[in-house]
Amino acid sequence: MAKILLVEDDKDLTVIIEDSLTLQKHLVEVVHTGTEGRERLLFFEFDLVILDWQLPGLSGVEICKEYRNRGGTTPIIMLTGKGAIQEKEFGLDAGADDYVTKPFEMRELHARVRALLRRPTGYTDNVLKAGNLVLEPGIFRVTRGEEEIRLLPKEFALLEFFMRHKGQAFTSEAILNRVWPSDSESTPESFRTCLKRLRQKIDLEGQPSVVEHVHGLGYRINPSL
Repeated sequence: MAKILLVEDDKDLTVIIEDSLTLQKHLVEVVHTGTEGRERLLFFEFDLVILDWQLPGLSGVEICKEYRNRGGTTPIIMLTGKGAIQEKEFGLDAGADDYVTKPFEMRELHARVRALLRRPTGYTDNVLKAGNLVLEPGIFRVTRGEEEIRLLPKEFALLEFFMRHKGQAFTSEAILNRVWPSDSESTPESFRTCLKRLRQKIDLEGQPSVVEHVHGLGYRINPSL
């Protein structure tokens, strides 16, 4: 499950892309202007950005170039009706990682999303393991041995986030920024409540918690697993 920012002013196309990626278990945030897209990238973190070339306010190329100049590393896919090689080159030189020309099949976009999220710092459909816990993102499944552990979507997203970042500790604020929608009313208490429910489902009595709290650093997968 990846957190994806979609910046597209064609609202009909936006609905199609958002619904399609949501079915792939991604968390999709949508804005319709270049100004809104720029602001989201200024204040929030995402795993992938899908950015239209022509937008009200700022163009996708301007947003992309500014974001890269600030040191932003999140993968960016440009959407555009521009198909000339020179225009593609211009978009890629601005910092885009890939390019999809309209009109396109959703299968093509899905393939390009998967390809970018397979990078070491991104997301993949590979099986994840922490001790005897096994998480399969592609089929939304968590098991311990033969037992399937049923998690709510946010619990699953939280566990997947920790398992994909083994060895790293995150504050509650950083986790909210990566796992919860940027425009939500969520608070650190929301995270702690979700974590408590998750621990109740995945921890074993008498054994250390799968997700541990490290004073002064935050939360992480227990390195002993």
